[in-house]
Amino acid sequence: MTAKDISAATRGVWAEEAVRAKLGINKKPIPSPSDGTQEMGVRAAFDALKRGNVDPKEIDVILCTGEEWKEYSLTTSAMYIQGEIGATNAWGIDVQNRCCTTIAAIKMAKDMLLSDEEISTIMIVGGYRNGDFVDYTDKDMSMMYNLSAGAGALILRKEHNENIVLGSHLIGDGSMARDAGVEIGGIYQPFSCDNVAEGYKSLRLMNAENMKNRLNAVSMPNWFKCIDEALRKSGNLSRADIGYLGVLHFKKSMHDFMLSELGLSPEQSIYLSDYGHMGQIDQILSLKLGVEQGRIKDGTNVMLMAAGIGYVWSAGVIAWGKA
Repeated sequence: MTAKDISAATRGVWAEEAVRAKLGINKKPIPSPSDGTQEMGVRAAFDALKRGNVDPKEIDVILCTGEEWKEYSLTTSAMYIQGEIGATNAWGIDVQNRCCTTIAAIKMAKDMLLSDEEISTIMIVGGYRNGDFVDYTDKDMSMMYNLSAGAGALILRKEHNENIVLGSHLIGDGSMARDAGVEIGGIYQPFSCDNVAEGYKSLRLMNAENMKNRLNAVSMPNWFKCIDEALRKSGNLSRADIGYLGVLHFKKSMHDFMLSELGLSPEQSIYLSDYGHMGQIDQILSLKLGVEQGRIKDGTNVMLMAAGIGYVWSAGVIAWGKA
């Protein structure tokens, strides 16, 4: 879906150039009917196993970060992926923190690896296609016009001698827990014969004024606190030690502001203008692209950061390269 397509979907409220310049979207992948979050997760899992040269039977735990919007409600995505990839020795669980889930899952995986002597290998995997719910004629939703589709997987191993997961920090603010979400189709507003079509396009700011006012007041301070605390927990590192910023997609001005405040150049991050926002997959994608483009090298301290509606902010550090 191109910037021109998005402009057309807003019925001209957003011009194509504004979609590119302000929202920072050139194009974004959108899913076919067969690209379910579980199936995309399976594909990402197979890709990670191949890249890491890992036998699926070595996996002890699967933390599935795939979204709740999936092929069949009330099925456990982690266990579907476990069965499809042949990880017969693994148990699994679905975890959800919206767009913060990958960083939260990395923290969970590290804590599990350190605390349980019987866990040695953990896969983090999931798919995302929440863009299905976006109504482009809803002016309040411009912050989510970038929602796209994709999947990613990471494998973490105990005593692996490279790409070491260091510290992380998360902050939550439950005062915005129901400010944004899919409004129709749950217990409070169940589907009826009259609202089905609307319901499948009802990802909304249900309390737009509170969410926008609250985010303006606390979002940036919370993000920078997460960054500084993650650095402190990573051996008292400082912002000057950051070599690469793996960050979710948001408007270009905010991305540039982040880089400036952290003293980073545009070459020390990747702006996902050709991918949009794949939710919690953004950090995995940024890592992959950063390595492929030579922006992440041995010795690079990678700062991953994200935020998810709910509301949660997060940051985590990986020391890339040989330990």
